[in-house]
Amino acid sequence: GELIMDEHLSPRKLQVLAGVDDLQQVKALEMRVDTREISLGNFGVHLPNLRELKLNNSLLVSVRDLGTSLSHLHVLWMARCGLPDLDGISSCSSLKELYIAYNNISDLSQLTWLDHLEVLDLEGNNVDDINQMQYLRLCCKLSHLTVEGNLICLKPNAESEEELDYNYRAEVKKLIPHLKYLDRIPASQT
Repeated sequence: GELIMDEHLSPRKLQVLAGVDDLQQVKALEMRVDTREISLGNFGVHLPNLRELKLNNSLLVSVRDLGTSLSHLHVLWMARCGLPDLDGISSCSSLKELYIAYNNISDLSQLTWLDHLEVLDLEGNNVDDINQMQYLRLCCKLSHLTVEGNLICLKPNAESEEELDYNYRAEVKKLIPHLKYLDRIPASQT
């Protein structure tokens, strides 16, 4: 529950948070943080076996606030964190699942560095150009994508008028042919 404050996440603070003495044992961690005034430091160096990190409802100025030592992370939740972009996500190079619903993200180019990404939840963001989906084509393992609640579900880009024959599912499938599920429905269904 409560927001973690102080100068940064020291090993002692992480021990208290995780409820363990040996930080090597920590595989999953859930916390709410506010990085507007306080840095997290490079807390990942103290958690070498951390595979899942849940930061939902935190206040993050940037993904870079997580530091550069989370390259072993497999699952990351950052829903409702006020993120304007994904700059710095490439330091989480082992990510298989990324849940970033309800942020302010419109540029997906940073995701091209995530070679292992299988699941991506972009629900309720600011993706307003269908061409942003081209970046996800480079995530060759991506099989589950959620984009509902983005402007691209209504029209191809911010400048275009709504077209009656526009089908975002068909457009996304064209741009990411290896996708298996789109908005929790088999991608083959348009």
